[in-house]
Amino acid sequence: MAFATILLFFALLILGAPIYLTLGASAAMMFAASDSLLPFAQKIIDELNSVTLLAVPYFVIAATFMERGGVARALIDAAAGWVGRLPGGLGLVAVLACTIFAAMCGSSVATAIAMGTILVPAMLRGGYARGFASGIVGASGTLGILIPPSLAFVVYGVLADISIPRLFLAGVVPGLMQAALLAGYILWFSRRAGYALADETPTREKLRRTWLALPALSVPVIVLGGLYGGIVTLTESAALSAIVAIVLSLFVYRGIQPAALLSTMAGAVRNAAVIMIIIAVALAFGHWVTETGVTAHAVQLIKDRGIEGWQFLIVINVLLLLLGMFLEVYSVMLLVVPVVIPMLVPLGIDPIHFGVILVINMEIALLTPPVGLNLFVIANISKTPLAEVVRGTMPFVGLMLCLLVLVTYVPVFSTWLPGLMLSK
Repeated sequence: MAFATILLFFALLILGAPIYLTLGASAAMMFAASDSLLPFAQKIIDELNSVTLLAVPYFVIAATFMERGGVARALIDAAAGWVGRLPGGLGLVAVLACTIFAAMCGSSVATAIAMGTILVPAMLRGGYARGFASGIVGASGTLGILIPPSLAFVVYGVLADISIPRLFLAGVVPGLMQAALLAGYILWFSRRAGYALADETPTREKLRRTWLALPALSVPVIVLGGLYGGIVTLTESAALSAIVAIVLSLFVYRGIQPAALLSTMAGAVRNAAVIMIIIAVALAFGHWVTETGVTAHAVQLIKDRGIEGWQFLIVINVLLLLLGMFLEVYSVMLLVVPVVIPMLVPLGIDPIHFGVILVINMEIALLTPPVGLNLFVIANISKTPLAEVVRGTMPFVGLMLCLLVLVTYVPVFSTWLPGLMLSK
């Protein structure tokens, strides 16, 4: 029966079946073989009955309204005032604005869409090469799942049953490192390409733009400050971010008209429902994997072969990079996490550290063909052939691979801040 289940799993995966169906059908087969389908159904209901999981729809709603509500324009205008005069100024604006926007919405695709819609055409008008402009926004947009609050960290935290506030903090330093790497390359390339410098923005205008952006800039302060100040729980902070996003979109920046409120909300809830169903089925699949002793056998095999933690991380990074080329981000996470999590502690790997490694891999997955979502988003926005977008993103993918290696083998980059701010 185990062999038949594995066969079914890979057959559905190869045929392109939805990930919830692939995981659900495999788990259902094994539950039915061992007892009945009743425990399978009960497990799904139990997993959905989670206060932490309730944060997912709120973060999705916040991301949807942030993307469409005019917040991006305010952030871009403010960033352009302060760094637009530097070589590659518009590229640096993209990195800075995406970093700030990521601290509000938690979604890479939403960040790439919101920023790319405005910045890619602006860079093309400024004489930037199409591939370079596309690569900047595509790579900067991936910060949406690394800079907190991050929907990817919420999903990982639920699957791995570990502290999501710790995961959020763990992503801060690597996220800032990534932004610095991207900005450094943009400065170097822009000087080499001889891109013209923008006119200096008067100080009065800089302050005016910053003032207009303050409502948006207050979002991460309110949401994350409330979470780490002990004022609100994770789910409450997610709900707060959704409320603030709706208020900003409707009444401050007015990117969404009141008549469109219900349709925008319906789209966000529909997207959230898909994610929650997949998570619930994946958790049931993970329960079956654990109960059948698959992970225990895998851990024992690793011990018998004398595989050390650093060697395991090489293998898992390669696996994640390969899976990321063919599967969507959350599909990879839901496939890998239930199986890998029980192996981490016996190998001396901190699950918080591994969460950051996983998310950086998923950032790279967003930029690697044939399924990298950010590639298609940017190609559509810039009206650029996909092959040209891919070529433009490759230098940035190289930088992110360097970051992945650094974070993988220097755990302090991801564990220092959670250890400093939160007690065990």
